Amino acid sequence: MTQTAPRYDFASDNVAGAMPEVMEALIAANAGTASGYGTDHVSLAAADRIRAALDADAQMRFTASGTAANAFALTLLAAPHEAVLAHEHAHICTDETGAPGFFGQGVGLIGLPGAAGRIELSALEAALARPEVSYNQPANALSLTTATEYGTVYSQAHLESLIAPVKAKGYGVHLDGARLANAVAAGFDLKSIAKMGVDILVMGGTKAGSTPTEAVVFLNPDHARRLDARLKHAGQLISKGRYLAAPWLGLLAEDGGSGPWAARAAHANAMAQKLAALMPFPIRHPVEANGIFVEMDEPTLERLRGEGWFVYRFLDGTVRFMCSWATTPEMVEDLGAALKRVA
Repeated sequence: MTQTAPRYDFASDNVAGAMPEVMEALIAANAGTASGYGTDHVSLAAADRIRAALDADAQMRFTASGTAANAFALTLLAAPHEAVLAHEHAHICTDETGAPGFFGQGVGLIGLPGAAGRIELSALEAALARPEVSYNQPANALSLTTATEYGTVYSQAHLESLIAPVKAKGYGVHLDGARLANAVAAGFDLKSIAKMGVDILVMGGTKAGSTPTEAVVFLNPDHARRLDARLKHAGQLISKGRYLAAPWLGLLAEDGGSGPWAARAAHANAMAQKLAALMPFPIRHPVEANGIFVEMDEPTLERLRGEGWFVYRFLDGTVRFMCSWATTPEMVEDLGAALKRVA
């Protein structure tokens, strides 16, 4: 019996290669010699471009892993005896194998509920109101994610409502932007982040269509002290730093705009809308970015995999389909036909 070769087109948005603008920037950065550990001309230029896109003064560092970026960021916001508040299905809570606790020497995580990946304000307020006791790790930071793990996008008002009570208590705020490009493409204002009081932003490149690179943006100047020493201690200060920074010269526009980073994310979002229109199964969460989450029983999922399409069953029991910058209308139509066959 001949088996169909598996297709991973919609398994994740990190299965696609790097966009041409990124590869061109890497080739340009490869010329000649450069100083190491992020002091090179490429890293400095990329940092300037990110500052312009955010309209904010900030320190910038680059890592090859979103997990490392998130975990390192949280070590600056919570001590080992403290905890970070986050959505219960946030990546740091469900998919990073305890990395925040490892990097933070015991930093805890407190999961909060909320529909479609967005934290409920009432749940956050209840968590903030809990009395501190010696045998529980008290919260000292809030971690937010947009676009969320369920492909939804926070409104600016919703984010502000969550950040305000956290900042009022003197706690820090981290924003996991692994799919921030998709949120921006859906209408989120990139320049609002610093004004809302976010202390550390992880600006995602990998899922947006780069080679592995995440920009860690330190918006709070209090975190600049001995930053490179802390990164080196965590194994995140890369000697040939220009290769992590260069993609951002291809992702972002020179004029301070979001450039291909958001433009190609808009294409991914559009492909998700196209797939949603062809979807014969109930869609569980609003399709606001580049993901579709549907109700599908296990036998049907196995039939779909038998057709050659590999996708994941997600945290809430739905089946997840992710579109990327490289998703084509033909890919969507091929999958749509397969879904119709197995429905």
